[in-house]
Amino acid sequence: MLYPLPAVLVTTKGSNGQRDVCTVAWTGTVCSNPAMVSVSLRPSRLSYTYLKETGVFGINITTKDLVFATDYCGVRSGRDVDKFEVLHLMTEEAQKIDCPLLKASPVNLECRVTQEIPLGTHTMFLAEVLCVHADDAYCDENGAFELSRAHPIVYSHGAYLETGKCLGTFGFSVRKKSREKKMKRRNKT
Repeated sequence: MLYPLPAVLVTTKGSNGQRDVCTVAWTGTVCSNPAMVSVSLRPSRLSYTYLKETGVFGINITTKDLVFATDYCGVRSGRDVDKFEVLHLMTEEAQKIDCPLLKASPVNLECRVTQEIPLGTHTMFLAEVLCVHADDAYCDENGAFELSRAHPIVYSHGAYLETGKCLGTFGFSVRKKSREKKMKRRNKT
């Protein structure tokens, strides 16, 4: 098995106007241009039904503050309980799709399904990312987004883990020595 994985909260809204939120660990980026992601869901999930009906969903990045909700939404069905109400999850409307997004999430992706691939126990939904929302609260003094400030979590073989400190940035292995020194100083603070 390939671990760790992002544990995201997927939000959906059915053609009946009802909404659902479920935990998905089988997810990831599949293309950068156009920006595309995948989520894989079991047909028994209510969110699967809503995805099939509407073809849109939200991916909401999870944090240590959302770990209880992340687990709960993975083990409770929206057919039996309104998870938004039980967990006091505040939502906001998406800009490009008719689907709720979670306010407590530092990053929300608005997605439209482009392809469905039945794979056995799960169906993979490939989707184009139509809009990205990033909470300004996690930006540094220069306006650069720093997800680490939100304390994101990952899923690893039955456990939710908080991610740790930065060990390097893209291309650090081939940068000149002066840049490496700056990065080491940055990691010490």
